[in-house]
Amino acid sequence: MPPIDDHPLRYALANELHARPFPALEAPCHAVYLAIKQPNDAANRDRAADRAHLLALLNRHGTAHPAPDATHFFGQIGRHSVKWESHTEFVTYTAFTQGVMARPFDPAKADVFPDDWLAEAPGPRFTSVLIRVDHMPENEDSIKTMLADWFVAESMACARVLDGAAIAACDFRIDEAGHMRMAVFVQPGTSPRRIGRIVQRLCEIETYKSMSMLGLARARALAPRMGEIDQQLTGLIGTMSHDARPSEDSLNDLLEVSAELETLLVNSSFRFGATGAYEALVNQRITVLREERFEGRQTFAEFMMRRFDPAMRTVKSAEKRLQAMSDRAMRAGELLRTRVDVERSAQNQKLLQSMDRRADLQLRLQHTVEGLSVVAISYYAVNLMAYLVYPLTEPLGVAKGTATAVLTPLVVVAVFMAIRRIRDKMEGSGS
Repeated sequence: MPPIDDHPLRYALANELHARPFPALEAPCHAVYLAIKQPNDAANRDRAADRAHLLALLNRHGTAHPAPDATHFFGQIGRHSVKWESHTEFVTYTAFTQGVMARPFDPAKADVFPDDWLAEAPGPRFTSVLIRVDHMPENEDSIKTMLADWFVAESMACARVLDGAAIAACDFRIDEAGHMRMAVFVQPGTSPRRIGRIVQRLCEIETYKSMSMLGLARARALAPRMGEIDQQLTGLIGTMSHDARPSEDSLNDLLEVSAELETLLVNSSFRFGATGAYEALVNQRITVLREERFEGRQTFAEFMMRRFDPAMRTVKSAEKRLQAMSDRAMRAGELLRTRVDVERSAQNQKLLQSMDRRADLQLRLQHTVEGLSVVAISYYAVNLMAYLVYPLTEPLGVAKGTATAVLTPLVVVAVFMAIRRIRDKMEGSGS
């Protein structure tokens, strides 16, 4: 078989499916997770700054650099393994270390990311999590005691995951050190890859949940202005049912409202769209955990249903309301434009009627002028012809009055025909 050229993107696209492998972790261990996101327009951020920040951390430990166009990296920094990933709107760092400290969720664990290095980050911290991975104790009652000490019971989500391979718990609250806490207890014999998948899924649930909540912040920020625009739009539509003000003025105001609504839609479409995508990822990540209830505690799915889903419904409601207002303004604008067109057509009709009346008056005036012109020209023409004819009438014994009487109708007819002919020629040349 003759050789065939590969598509330029064939290997890149195939390798993308294997670009972000799960870490292999052995219990006991702990992980420190950090997500960094720029506050504004993060999707169009300078990704070179993200890479430079990563290299600054690697250079402290003499670790080899990733490829220039890499979007993920896994390497060793001292006694820690670090995983770096670049996403559409944020970058994440996860440091894994064997063993657990005597003090659960000790903030000192986060020292793997030095303060001076964090201060130079190309964006603020979006979320950070301390994750404790330990063996499953023989007496599960001790797990309940530890969870009661570590988490707020009212908001804690806890469940057996991956067919009972582990118990995962989190209360999604930020502690005094600024971190969230997650605990994972794994059954003996659980493979390192499975443990890594559990930790990775928990980190993703927290990150995508937090990213989704940005849509709620945007919806709340828009709500007051949307209420004002809604009232303004309702008032403008109400004026359409009567002649309270000129339609063109209402149309101009409506166009301003429509322009503002379109601006709000454009500025919010990415955030609302991203919120929907992140929400789907949160639900998908929870689904793949295959949760089973532990000691009557609420599962992660139930926690999201009670706390997270209402926020997402608020976002969707704001998005639908904004779109509905834009559509309503567009329909009202079309109706007003139709009304303005009808009014303009009526005005044009009146103008044409007025022009017809003026043309009729002009025609009558023209006829009057023509009549007066015939009289005036005929008067002078008769006098001129009389001077020419009088010398001839004396030998014939015809009186001057008789001669004038005979000439007058002849001259009037001649003048009338001449003026009529001139008018016909002018009308013919004008058409």
